[in-house]
Amino acid sequence: MSLVKPYGDTLNDGVVQLAFTLPIENSARAKKAAELYAQKLNLENVSVVFSQKLSDGFTYFVVYGKAIPTLDYSVVQASEVSAPHMRFSEINKLIKEKLNRPVVVVGATIGDDAHTVGIDAIMNMKGYNADYGLERYPEMRAHNLGSQIPVEALIQKSLELNADVILVSQTVTQKESHIHNFTRLIEVLEAEGLRQKFLLIAGGPRVTNDFAIELGYDAGFGPGTLPSMVASFIVLQMILEDGK
Repeated sequence: MSLVKPYGDTLNDGVVQLAFTLPIENSARAKKAAELYAQKLNLENVSVVFSQKLSDGFTYFVVYGKAIPTLDYSVVQASEVSAPHMRFSEINKLIKEKLNRPVVVVGATIGDDAHTVGIDAIMNMKGYNADYGLERYPEMRAHNLGSQIPVEALIQKSLELNADVILVSQTVTQKESHIHNFTRLIEVLEAEGLRQKFLLIAGGPRVTNDFAIELGYDAGFGPGTLPSMVASFIVLQMILEDGK
């Protein structure tokens, strides 16, 4: 099947759930406004199933409706990080046998972004979703610098630690700030002739592998990424580079 559309109760019925906020007070009139707005998005059989005041002059809505368009799935193209997902023990064994030295990883949230949930999930010893973070790997030396780290400071620390890998995370996306910060790191590394010295990995809620590659990174990981996924890519990529 190449033509697809959303599935709700029956195949290809087009049913979708939409959530949004409008700058109006919660009322019957507000619900009607939400319904009409959803119709302007070309949804049919619109139903406002939930509304709640967020603050003065702002209301949150949940709306059901039926989408009209179909999508030709056969023409959809997207890349994924090409590395088998290995277990904790396999990764450590591979580092010890193939690289014969610890892998040094430096991670941080750069720019003005103060969010550390993403970088902590990958780096911290406890990890995420019962998957150990990189700090727990005996064959890795993981250094989590935290949040709001200037690009220049991140590079300097990575040089001091003789890092193999730099992980950068961005959560804040207002006014495309994540693109600016990700790009800034690449630009400084290239200007100083250091781009090829590190394996560069980007992460965050708006990050895909295609997005990261386009900006000049080696890989990109989005929501739901486990630490072992990142570790698997790092080790296999380093072994590949070491063999060249």
